[in-house]
Amino acid sequence: MDDAPKLPSVELLRRSILRNSALFAVSGVAMLGTVMAGGAALLGTMVGGSREAVAQAKVTPIAVSYQGTPHGAEQCDNCIQFEPPASCKVVSGVIAATGWCKIYLKKPA
Repeated sequence: MDDAPKLPSVELLRRSILRNSALFAVSGVAMLGTVMAGGAALLGTMVGGSREAVAQAKVTPIAVSYQGTPHGAEQCDNCIQFEPPASCKVVSGVIAATGWCKIYLKKPA
């Protein structure tokens, strides 16, 4: 009648718990260091105002519903984000002066 399941010894179970928790702690510290280093690099780039960082931060025309035609009186050449002759501070690619997107912001008068 040895059909009863055998339980692992308490000592073996304790060792595996301690070993696994040590591995998790080391992995967590390594991951935290990596995340913090990446965050510090990003923050340094944002504070430094690097043009390369700005270029990477631009969104696609599709993401902002860009169209090559105006939306009533709203068009890119009277938006504060537009950079003549055919660029935008926020949207990547060639931008038409008569275009429009949903992040349009009218230039102050």
